[in-house]
Amino acid sequence: MQRNWKRERESLINSIIAKGYLKTPKIVEAFRKIPRHFFVTEEFLHSAYHDIALPTIGTSTISQPTTVAIMTEALSPKEGEKILEVGTGSGWQACILAYCVGEKGRVITIEINPRLVEFAKRNIAKVGIKNVKVVLGDGSLGYPEEAPFDKIMVTAASPSVPKPLLEQLKVGGRLVIPVGDVYSQRMMVIDKKSEDEFEEKDLGEFVFVKLRGKYGFKD
Repeated sequence: MQRNWKRERESLINSIIAKGYLKTPKIVEAFRKIPRHFFVTEEFLHSAYHDIALPTIGTSTISQPTTVAIMTEALSPKEGEKILEVGTGSGWQACILAYCVGEKGRVITIEINPRLVEFAKRNIAKVGIKNVKVVLGDGSLGYPEEAPFDKIMVTAASPSVPKPLLEQLKVGGRLVIPVGDVYSQRMMVIDKKSEDEFEEKDLGEFVFVKLRGKYGFKD
C-alpha cells in the first residue's frame, strides 16, 4: 500500500503546532514544503514523520522535528538573510532555513564528514532548493570566506561557543547553539549587541551528537 506522505507530514506538523513549538507562518510553510522523508535513509523511511531523531550515516542523526522547529523559531530566519549552518547532516535543516530566507537569501552549510556532504547534496537536489551551498570543512571555524552572517545555527553539541562564530556574526545577528558536555547541553540563543557585547538566553536541555573540529570535542 502506498504511503500517504502528505497526510503523515500534516499530522506531525499539526502536533508540533499544538504543542506550541511551531508558530511562524513561514516556518510552518517550510515544514510543509520540505518533505522530511527525502532526507532519511531507506532503512528508517517508515519513521520519517515520527517526532524522533533518526540515524543517518555513521554517528550522525537527522534531528527530531520538534527540535528543528524550536531551533528555527529561535533563530528567526528572515527573507534575504545570509545564514551559516554548522553541521549539515542530512540537509533537512539547511533546506528549511533556505526556504525561510527565500531566493534573495542564502544558506551556507558546513559538514566535516565527506560522506554526509554527498548524502546532503543528493537530498537537497531532490527538493530543488537552489540557495544552499554545502561546504566540506571544519564548521567550528565558521566560514570566513563569506562572513559576516546575519544568523548562525550549530546543529551539534559544542563544549563552548566557538570564538570564530561570534566574530563572524554581524552586529544585530543571532547564534543558536547547544552548549555543554557530551551527555547533555543547554540550547543557547546569543544575540550580538556590539562587537564585544552579547546577550544570552537559555532554551533548556537538549542532547545532540558531538561537534567535531578545532573548537569541538577532542575525543
